[in-house]
Amino acid sequence: MIADERSLRARIAYAAMWGLGHAATLLAVGAVLMLARSQLPPRMDAAFGVAVAVMLLALGTRALVHAAWRARAGSHSHGVAKTWRAVGPLTMGLVHGLAGSGALTALVVARLPSAGLGVAFMVLFGAGATMGMSLLACFAGFPLSQLSRKPWGLQALLGATGMLSVSLGLLWLGPAVRELIMPR
Repeated sequence: MIADERSLRARIAYAAMWGLGHAATLLAVGAVLMLARSQLPPRMDAAFGVAVAVMLLALGTRALVHAAWRARAGSHSHGVAKTWRAVGPLTMGLVHGLAGSGALTALVVARLPSAGLGVAFMVLFGAGATMGMSLLACFAGFPLSQLSRKPWGLQALLGATGMLSVSLGLLWLGPAVRELIMPR
């Protein structure tokens, strides 16, 4: 999806929106848990893991379908809807943040003496993750744009990332479903 963004600025904005969604979920869930001095119940943590796995499977399948479509139709692209560009990365970031919120909060609760310090840590963590995602998009932007300009490049990129996403989704789904059905 980030490969659909043609300019470096658009790629960085895309990654920043994903990072902001990720940080927002971590902060929201983490702050509630920190202030309550509690941990995420294992079943809820597993349900969040299932949500992330399903998202990875859906995104990977989408990439594979687009790669196959490009193979049949040629390299001509109709682009991505503007509403998806605005909401898609933020939504994916929000779901992505669910997966790490329980583990991050448990770690912070165990190590920091006050809820205020824990929330401050999570704000800094979220800002750092957002900056890291943006920097990665910045540095990967040029090689990705060069690859996507090749007649076979975007199709190969979509196929590779689609397979990786589906594989990770399946790997993530098994333990999350097992924990959801049979908690420790």
